[in-house]
Amino acid sequence: MLDRRRFLRGSLLSSAALLLRKTSVAAPAELPLKSHPLVISTWEPNKKANAEAWKILGAGGSALDAVEAGVQVPEADPTDQSVGFGGLPDRDGKVTLDACIMNGNGDCGAVMFLEGIMHPIKVARLVMEKTPHVQLAGEGALQFALQNGFTVQNLLTPESEKAWKQWLLKADYDPMTIPKLLQQKNLKDGSGQQHNHDTIGMLALDAAGHLGGACTTSGMAYKLRGRIGDSPIIGAGLFVDNEVGAATSSGVGEEVVRICGSHTVVELMRHGRKPEAACREAVERIARKKGTAAKDIQVGFIAISNRGVIGAFALQKGFTYAVQSHDGVQVFEAKALFA
Repeated sequence: MLDRRRFLRGSLLSSAALLLRKTSVAAPAELPLKSHPLVISTWEPNKKANAEAWKILGAGGSALDAVEAGVQVPEADPTDQSVGFGGLPDRDGKVTLDACIMNGNGDCGAVMFLEGIMHPIKVARLVMEKTPHVQLAGEGALQFALQNGFTVQNLLTPESEKAWKQWLLKADYDPMTIPKLLQQKNLKDGSGQQHNHDTIGMLALDAAGHLGGACTTSGMAYKLRGRIGDSPIIGAGLFVDNEVGAATSSGVGEEVVRICGSHTVVELMRHGRKPEAACREAVERIARKKGTAAKDIQVGFIAISNRGVIGAFALQKGFTYAVQSHDGVQVFEAKALFA
């Protein structure tokens, strides 16, 4: 499980896609789901996160509470090397975390460049609810967390530390291909686990018809110290509006930031696009700006309308998303611009 960082090229994308097809199917243009409640998240393994969110949604709870609870599952999972505990570190061996949360009324909170805190999403919600601000970063975010009862923990697991030390042997700063060794290992050992995903973005629509969203990540593997992607940036990695719908993303965060990606998807929906079409237009905008280089990176969006219609689209094949509703648990592979 690698990070927003897992924008695997050529053969890796093809190999991951083959694995994904064993457990996922291409989604129809409009998914035939009951309107609400429902939860949708980036990447197949996050079925576990959806299940936690569903405990709240299925009992009539709020979308905001559901997404906060759901994304804590990968945040605390040491085997997920792209989110929270166990995340691959920056080039200096430090695990730094980014997260944001937003409700359909525009209330939001975010933390970025946060170290030593197991659940950054919980800190992000406190930023939203207890401060006049939207974002806190670095030492300030850590100070705020400690003042609110959080404790510092070592988030660098032996496995992630070993991977970092292996990377240090050459220290090639190429975050697009860094995950290759781990990805190839998992393909060879036949584990069947999906290790080509990164950030978790989660969207929910509750029984009352309210939307909520959350996004959390440990960022790009072996990134420059202090690098921030799109995940904690409202309007880039996440945007929620009860009047229209919600969107979140996964992939190369820099490219999502350049087009204010999730806000772009929601605004396209506001102007009449269905969720899949809106996601596709955002992906195509990135492709136009990147030109031929777009074939070397991955970006995917998922979206949900305020009526419960969902959709997704990606640059490359292999981007999956998980859904849970009264119709059960479903996993789909998003349509893609490039084969």
